[in-house]
Amino acid sequence: MPTLVETPREAPTPPARPRPTGQSISAALVMIVLVIGGVWSIGSLGIDLGTIVDSVDNAGRFLARVFPLDFPPVPETLSLVFETLAIVFLATLLSVALSIPVSLAAAGPTRWGITSQWVARALTVLARAIPDLVLAIIFLRMFGLGATAGIIAMGIHSVGMIAKLYADAIEELDDGPRESMESLGAGRAQQIMAAIPQTLMPQLIATALHRFDINLRTSVLLGYVGVGGIGLAIADSLRTLDYQRGMALAVLVLLLCIGIELLSGAIRAALMRSAGQRITGGTWVDRLFNRGRESGVNDLHLTPPWSSARFKRFLSIALILIVTVAALWRVDMSWSALLQGLLDLPKTLALFFPPSTGGTMSNLVEALLVTIQISLAATLIGAVLALPIGILAARNAVANAYVHQTFRVIIVIVRGIPELILAIIFVVISGLGEVAGTLALSIGAIGLLSKLIADSLEETDTQVQEAMRATGASEAQVFFSATLRQAAPAFVAHTMYLLDNNIRSATLLGVVGAGGIGFLLLNASRVNQFDVVTMVLILMVAVVLAVEALSMWLRQAVR
Repeated sequence: MPTLVETPREAPTPPARPRPTGQSISAALVMIVLVIGGVWSIGSLGIDLGTIVDSVDNAGRFLARVFPLDFPPVPETLSLVFETLAIVFLATLLSVALSIPVSLAAAGPTRWGITSQWVARALTVLARAIPDLVLAIIFLRMFGLGATAGIIAMGIHSVGMIAKLYADAIEELDDGPRESMESLGAGRAQQIMAAIPQTLMPQLIATALHRFDINLRTSVLLGYVGVGGIGLAIADSLRTLDYQRGMALAVLVLLLCIGIELLSGAIRAALMRSAGQRITGGTWVDRLFNRGRESGVNDLHLTPPWSSARFKRFLSIALILIVTVAALWRVDMSWSALLQGLLDLPKTLALFFPPSTGGTMSNLVEALLVTIQISLAATLIGAVLALPIGILAARNAVANAYVHQTFRVIIVIVRGIPELILAIIFVVISGLGEVAGTLALSIGAIGLLSKLIADSLEETDTQVQEAMRATGASEAQVFFSATLRQAAPAFVAHTMYLLDNNIRSATLLGVVGAGGIGFLLLNASRVNQFDVVTMVLILMVAVVLAVEALSMWLRQAVR
């Protein structure tokens, strides 16, 4: 009987790499141009190793004038902290209240029509494009100095981010439950209330907490135009060159930012864990409203019992109401001044229109170019510094737990420092001008971009990495061929987001002499040239929208 010889199977050939398309080539060329622009901006602004070395002596003298730190008395410190937190809380609460109807109009499943969707989307883009500082200048003119202008300015500006994220979350939902209710004859309001809030509640709260963290940093900047809280106290201290008190307050802001970020991170994690504990049995209504989670059986009563989950929800709502009343009492809002300011809105807007260059269009364009240079240089420097830190902070890139935890802590600390504080420090050390603004934004970029890079690396498909390890690949080969390659498109998107963010921040840092068009913006507002403020705003919005359009195209091209 002939013996059968088993022929070995051929190993499957790996799929060929897709050939580059015209869009991918164009995207690569654009990124190369941006890198060249960053290098040119660094040289044009005069940022080099010699400049940094020359500032070392100034840094030593600055530290000598800062220490020992002079903290305010405890009652005054607590008063400033409570006032700042009250302003930020009310601004965030206002932004959430405004964002909910805007997001419902902007999302496809809940829109009133195609026109309302486009209008709502345009409002979110416009709210993001107009800086809080410009809104604060307008509202300070309407309502006078104090917390009211800052609350409304931060609240309206925050709609740009919160409403967009809410609308995107609604569009990602399974639309089956809402369509089922619609087929049963439920009205539009019934569909929305029954099918959306419960499912999205953890994400809604997490987004609001993230925005609260951002608004806390922003409140420091708004102190420079007359909004109350710690920001105003820092501005008053530094105007009188009282660096011991000013930096002590800056340290207080840092501790607040770190504490709030850690607290909000813990709350977001708890919400996401809670959102995953849903029952699997029963109808979609039971699963949607998460009934019977504790007992594992379906509770079909129209009025749910007072379970521990319901009691916690009740306490949460009661706590929000109590904090809102306490915050309103602390900031001492003048409702009569608010009403009068709204009545005077046409008169106030007339001061800002028609836009005017004030006879200095060349100066405005030159300052705008400097702002773009600061943004490009800071983005390049920040990206170069953030990439290794983000890699070392990723759990799947570094096996040693102590290493990635250490770098995670470094990221949290750097993120906790408001860029305005960094700008003030660098202005004192390196002098007024673009160098201070660039260095401040570069340090700030480390906290933002490093976290995004680390998160992107940790979100890659681990099965691809395990498959390479099974074939005998080394950890370095796995990282560069699988992990890093998967995360590369996200890196591009994060870097473009950083550039977009830096353009806005570079404008705002000009208020403390860190260069760019923000300095002209603040001067125009101080001498009541509000028509020039409008012209500066138009130039800024044009640049921001152009960068945002470029970012959207690049993200699409590198997918």
